[in-house]
Amino acid sequence: MTVESAPDPTTATTSQSNETSKGCFDKLKMKVSTLDKICSFLGELIGTGLLVFLGCMGCVKNNAYENNHFQMTFNFGLVVMVIIQCFGCVSGAHLNPAVTLAALIYEMISLPMAAIYFVGQMLGGFIGYGLLKALIPENAVSLDGASLCVTTVHKDITVWQGCAIEFIITGVLIFTCCGVWDPRNAKFHDSVPIRFGLAISCLAITAGQFTGASMNPARSFAPALWNTEFAGHWIYWVGPMTSAAICALVYKVIFRREVVEEKVHNKLRAMEEVPLS
Repeated sequence: MTVESAPDPTTATTSQSNETSKGCFDKLKMKVSTLDKICSFLGELIGTGLLVFLGCMGCVKNNAYENNHFQMTFNFGLVVMVIIQCFGCVSGAHLNPAVTLAALIYEMISLPMAAIYFVGQMLGGFIGYGLLKALIPENAVSLDGASLCVTTVHKDITVWQGCAIEFIITGVLIFTCCGVWDPRNAKFHDSVPIRFGLAISCLAITAGQFTGASMNPARSFAPALWNTEFAGHWIYWVGPMTSAAICALVYKVIFRREVVEEKVHNKLRAMEEVPLS
């Protein structure tokens, strides 16, 4: 799942904050660019860890703990909203290898940074689920014979139908990301956490009962690894990752437009400077 979502945090820093960072880290012999990479890695690690920890905690349901489909799915959306608000300005809060792949294709990040994001996300998800197992009761982790938060395809649909569902809902998520990254949307980022939270909730409410609505290999891999349950797990890699690649490329080639506002502004200024005869 998730999302990232906000623009490159390095574009939002002020010259004063850059000078402060340089002053502090010159003493540690650390370049600001290296610090940015470390911060991005930590942002993805902590953010994905919280996504798995809080999101999966909200999925606990058995005779001892009441819950329902709407509550579980809406909780995931709220969790995404909170994490983007916390780490969107740090790393963009991708929280998802599929979103990172889309950002790479969309030329938002470089290949080395995509690798850093991927490692942070996978490690963060693993830590988040491990922390969850350590802190909640055993009867909350094993729910009526099923392991908590392990994504599986509903028995009434085939694995290929499940893969197609994951492909489509991940595509909607990626189109949402590309819409936010579109230069025409640069001035409308104030409500990005809310928009992504509601988008995740919508997709999870719709498809959650059929595939778990993962849309996120890191979110599915951590519970599967901790519980060694990999039946049909390939669906949660093939569906989201192929969808991310295709949808990001489609949006980039067909729908993306560069902003021409600056050219219009310069033209108006030139017209104003022409003396009236």
